[in-house]
Amino acid sequence: MLSELLRSVRLSGERMAAYGPPGTSPVGFSGSGALHLVDEGEVALRIDGAPHVERARAGDVILLPRGDRHDISDAGASGAGSPLGGAASARWLSGTFAIGDPRASHLLASLPPVIVLRGAGGPALEGLEVARKMILIEMRSPSQGSAVMVARILDLLFIQILRAWAAGTGAEPNWLAGALDPQIGPALSAVHREPGRDWTVEELAQACCLSRSAFAARFAARVGKPPATYLAHVRLDAAADLLRNSSLPAGAVGEHVGYTSEAAFSRAFKQRYGKPPALWRREAQAGRP
Repeated sequence: MLSELLRSVRLSGERMAAYGPPGTSPVGFSGSGALHLVDEGEVALRIDGAPHVERARAGDVILLPRGDRHDISDAGASGAGSPLGGAASARWLSGTFAIGDPRASHLLASLPPVIVLRGAGGPALEGLEVARKMILIEMRSPSQGSAVMVARILDLLFIQILRAWAAGTGAEPNWLAGALDPQIGPALSAVHREPGRDWTVEELAQACCLSRSAFAARFAARVGKPPATYLAHVRLDAAADLLRNSSLPAGAVGEHVGYTSEAAFSRAFKQRYGKPPALWRREAQAGRP
């Protein structure tokens, strides 16, 4: 299920860069997902508009899946009150991700703006150190195909971090937590596989071998919304994909994703995307989604 959802998001790792002495100025990021691997010392991360300063130390991993504007700097050099005192200056690796699908913004919007995994040496993240070393090798001694290698490693890191975070006890209710729940995952998989089917809560509960009431309660607790609301969102996201990438009339698109009335489809689509289907399609196909 996680593979299906991440495939629909269409992540694409873009670039990786190393930061550290002698430069100590904050490094800013915006407009794309970002990943930071702390190699030495301690860093301070500030998200625009948020009063809290997030700190991370060597071995920690920071992921900003939604692309929130932020900057990261050496905590000691920035005067952020680093408890490390005279310890080594901070060094870290930063990578960015492009999100190539309009549905991704809705999937990623339910995730927190910043995810910090403390200490990459645990069994859930044992591959992170290997990936970090591979990236360093490609950056220090680039050769044919290095850019592609780094991009693929970034994709893998993104997936691994999301998987480890969602499986943890501190994860907020969202689609990813539901996808990894063995009792709820089959229902999400069924909905994403056939969004246009006239699903009932009873049918989805049967797919999970749960009673209707137990299924509805667990689904809401893990995903953060009732099954019917989640189904409606998946249908409209699938409709957006068809509007962007096909020539089907808007009414046919609505019918394909489960709406029996074009007017009802248009109202629901506008409520979710802010524009009626025809206008959204023109702007999306013109490169202005």
